[in-house]
Amino acid sequence: MHRLFTTFTIKAMSKSKAKGKTAGTVPAKPPITEKAPVSLDKSGNIAIQILAKPGAKQNGITNIGAEGVGVQIAAPPSEGEANAELVKFLSKVLGLRKSDVSLDKGSRSRNKIILISKGVTTVEAIEQLLRKECES
Repeated sequence: MHRLFTTFTIKAMSKSKAKGKTAGTVPAKPPITEKAPVSLDKSGNIAIQILAKPGAKQNGITNIGAEGVGVQIAAPPSEGEANAELVKFLSKVLGLRKSDVSLDKGSRSRNKIILISKGVTTVEAIEQLLRKECES
C-alpha cells in the first residue's frame, strides 16, 4: 500500500502586518505631490524656479518640470548679461513691466528664483503663459 503525501508551503506573516489585511492586497500608496515651479512666497510675491541655460542661440522656454522652468538665454553668462536678458525675456513672455520682474536668488548660479510683484497677476496666469511659450 502506497501513501500519498502532499507538501504545503505556509507563508508566515507578522502580527502587525496580518491585522486587518487579507492575502493578496497591496496597501495604497499616498499620491505623489509634485512641487510646482511657480508658487507664492511668504511676502505674497509670485516666485518662479528657473533653470537657466545661458549662451544659447535664441531665448526660449525649453521645459517645465518639478525642478523648475528651463529657460535658454541668448546672452553669455558673464557680467550679469544673462541675468538681465532673463528678466527682459520673462517680462516680455508674461506681458509685464521689467520693474515687476526681479531676480531674487542665484545671480551666479544656473538655479535662479524670479520674483513677480504681488498683486500684478496670478500663479495660474503665469503658469498658463509659461506653458504656452514652451509649446511654441
